[in-house]
Formats: sequence, C-alpha cells, structure tokens
Amino acid sequence: MSAPASPASLMLTAVAVPFVAALVIPLFHRKPNLREAVTLTAAVVLFALVVAITGPVLDGRRPAWPGIQVMPGITLAFNIEPLGMLFALIASGLWIVNSVYSIGYMRTNKEPRQTGYYICFAIALGSTMGIAFAANLFTLFLFYEALTLSTFPLVTHHRDDEAMRSGRLYLMLLLGSSLMLFLPAIIITFAVAGTTDFRAGGILAGTGGGLLALLLVLYVFGIGKAAIMPMHPWLPAAMVAPTPVSALLHAVAVVKAGVFSIVKVIVYIFGLDTLVLTGAGDWLAYVASASVLLASLIALTRDNLKARLAYSTISQLAYVVLGAAILTPISLVGAAMHIAAHAVCKITLFFAAGSIYTAAHLTQVSELDGIGRRMPWTMTAFGIGALGMIGVPPTAGFLGKWFMLNGAMVTANWVALSVLIISTLLNAGYFLPIVFRAFFRPSPEDAHGGEAPWPIVLALSVTAASAVLLFLMPEIPLALSTQMMAR
Repeated sequence: MSAPASPASLMLTAVAVPFVAALVIPLFHRKPNLREAVTLTAAVVLFALVVAITGPVLDGRRPAWPGIQVMPGITLAFNIEPLGMLFALIASGLWIVNSVYSIGYMRTNKEPRQTGYYICFAIALGSTMGIAFAANLFTLFLFYEALTLSTFPLVTHHRDDEAMRSGRLYLMLLLGSSLMLFLPAIIITFAVAGTTDFRAGGILAGTGGGLLALLLVLYVFGIGKAAIMPMHPWLPAAMVAPTPVSALLHAVAVVKAGVFSIVKVIVYIFGLDTLVLTGAGDWLAYVASASVLLASLIALTRDNLKARLAYSTISQLAYVVLGAAILTPISLVGAAMHIAAHAVCKITLFFAAGSIYTAAHLTQVSELDGIGRRMPWTMTAFGIGALGMIGVPPTAGFLGKWFMLNGAMVTANWVALSVLIISTLLNAGYFLPIVFRAFFRPSPEDAHGGEAPWPIVLALSVTAASAVLLFLMPEIPLALSTQMMAR
C-alpha cells in the first residue's frame, strides 16, 4: 500500500491542476458538456487538494518546495503559511460555484468565445494558487503578472469598443503600477535584506524609517490590484465584462490577490514590530481611510448596479488595508477575516446582479421596483450579501469589522474608528435602498419574468448561505488568521 502524498506534493499538484485543465478544455471545444465537465472536475479536485493541505497547516506544519534557482538569491519556490492557506481555500472553493454559475449565465445569454473564457478562467485560478503559495516576492510577482495577463481576455470578452478601451486601461494601470512601483520595491528589498523570502516577523528589521516608508509606498500603490485610490479606475472600467468575470475580479482572484499581497508584505516583509517602532506605516491608515469613505460616497451616486458594486468593492478592499494599517495583531486578524467575508458576500451580490440581467434584462438600481417578488431567491441572496457588506450579524462581514474596531480602540486610533463607523452607515445608505425597492415597492405594470436558470440561482444561494455559515462557524478562517501572527 503506497504512502499518502505529502502536503508539499499536494501543494504542487494544486498549483498545477488549473493549468492542466486549461490545456484539456480546448480539446472539447465542440462538446460544451464535456468542456464544462472538465472545468467543474478541475475546480472540485483543486478544492479537495487545498482542503487536504489545510489540516497539516492548522497543526503547525508549513509545506514547502525549495524550488528552482533562477539566479543567486532568487528562486521560484512555494511554501504555505496561514494567510496563503486561507486565500487558497477561498479561491478554490469559489471556483466551483463560479463555474456552476458560469454554465447558466454564459449559455443563457449566448455569450461568444466560451471555450476561451473557461481556458482563461482556469489559468487565472492557477495563477491565484501560485500567489497564495508563493515563498518569496519573486514568485509572487511572476504569478501576479500572470493573473493580470490571463484576465485581460476576460475583461475584453465582448471585443467591442467599450470592452477594448476598458481592457487597455486595465493593462495600463495593473502592468504599469507593478512594473514601475512593485518591481522596484522588490529589487530594493533584495538589495537591503539580501533575500525576498517571506519570513515571520519580516526581513527588514534594522532598516531606516525613511527607506521603510518609501518601500511601503511602492508596495501599496505598486500592487494595483488592491485598488487603493488613486489606483482604482481599472476596477469600475472592467465591469463591461460578463458578470461571472466581474465575480472573478471582485471576489475570487484579482482584487483578493491585491489585498492579500499587501497584508502578506506587511506581515512577512516589513514585520509588524518594525513598522510600529519606526512609524514608517503611520500614513497608510489615512490613505486607506480616504479610499473607504470616497469610494462609499461615489457608490451612493451610481444608478448602474454593477458600478455601485464596483465602488463598494474599492471601499471594502480599503477596509482590509486599513485593518493592516492599524498595526495590531487583532486588526490584522480582522483584515484577514474580511478578505474571506468580502469574498462570499460580494460574489453573492454580483451573482444576483447577473441573475437580474439574465432574467429581466435590468441593469439600473432605479429599475428594480418590486423585483424581489418576481425573483425572491435572487433578491433574498442579495439582501444577505448586502447585510454582510454593511457588517450586520449573523453575516460574515460583522467579524472582520469587529476585530478591526477592537484594534482601533486598543491603539486609540480614533480616525480609523470613526471611519469604520461612518463607512458602515454609508454602506447601509447605498445597499438598503436596493433591498427596499425590490421588496417594498410595487412592480411596474409591464414587469415580467421570474428567476434566472437554476445553475445561477443555485450558485448564488450557496454563496449567500456561506456568508451566514462563515459567521456561525468561523473556526478555520479564524484559526488561520490568528496563526498568521504567530512567530
């Protein structure tokens, strides 16, 4: 009887599975059922592999692959720390439901180029696994760029003028910020520390506060996927893509790769103690706070549903950065928990927006009067996702905000505390009117239709339930978030 596979070999297999799927999917270009069966099978296998690794990581093991040396001191290598484990669980789990949703959405709306869509989606998930398991900044950067390039065809899926303009902005901001800011930050870090490895406590201890502040600026704005203002315009522009792509951008991979990378850099490159002692990160809380409030205010003005959700995402991502910027262990736990909460809540909201478009061909908030009575499953799920983003228990969004509030109170950071409270009211201001319209206003006389096809409704029901279950059973993400701060 053969010995069970080691966590390290499972980790490498998990990175490889989506890329293998991307090679197999085009073989069934003319057989959509088999093509989508490959996608679903790969998603389930990936999630099973990630779950199998989670137990050893929770037990304190850190699976690692020493990798390939590219040049002295620079290696392509993987290892798993708790934050990366949490990110991998989120992305791999949501790939399954997004794939189910995609089948209903892409077929019902007769979207073109569906084979290319599933190929790029698989490559994006493989890149996401590479980011989650990266052992150093060099590996993270390679997969970060691969994620940008693999999602560009998804953003430009419709190939019309608007899609191509949005795609050019997407590439310009994400590639430009990473090449002009993120990459120089990595080079300077290597020159100063002699390594780019992620290590508990950071690798930049003893570095001068001025240089640390400069490096943090380069990282925060160079990691453009986090959409911290003013690096955010690519995100609302990318809403021209099909709704499952919007869900990928906002919940499964792209923006999560951004905030994950910022939190990982703060914890494992700078180190919490170093930033607190030098004061080099004091400015970040103000920048994140400005993004939280400004994006929320803009969301209040948007009638297009996906545009409102896009600016909500910019604000919610800034919550994660704000939690990290408070620079306390409990606020960093809150930042990590909010990554998970935002994933399940925001994907639910985008799934609901796509369901409304598919069934009723409506895109504006002002058009949604009475739609909750025609589409009760969709709008109930939307309501749960909205409550999660506001931070109302029993939804997952409450947990991250609670830990961040505690961190702000512990450090007497009254700016962060005020921003968390004010922005919660703003969140309610742009989400609750949608729910009110849907359930408490009469439908127009010419209103018609019911729910979207069952794969769409099934997927959004699962993610809405997950938003509640994550509140009721937070043990695994909470344990991983807490382990992230262990030395």
